[in-house]
Amino acid sequence: MPRSERGAGSILAVAVVAGAIVTLAALAPLSLVLQAKVAAAGAADAAALAAADAAVGIVPGPPCDRAGQVATANGTTLRACQIDGVIVTVRVAVTAAGFGVGASATAGPAPR
Repeated sequence: MPRSERGAGSILAVAVVAGAIVTLAALAPLSLVLQAKVAAAGAADAAALAAADAAVGIVPGPPCDRAGQVATANGTTLRACQIDGVIVTVRVAVTAAGFGVGASATAGPAPR
């Protein structure tokens, strides 16, 4: 007695949809990490600029304290702050989807 192939298309459709769901579920954390990387880069830039402003005396306070305040306000943690005269380099970090994401930035007055 020959077997019927009735319903085989339904099984194939379910398999394709399941494959698409698994692929999207795998890409979701990657999207979160990439978004966090962009946010960390922006936070590092802002923290470095704030620290450089303090280093040249535009705003009061220690440069690394200013960098820490700005990094925290942007949802990141200041990991390092290095001052070389009026040039400041900072490194910030944040956790996204279980992954540590970091960024660094350097700021100071324009060269003459």
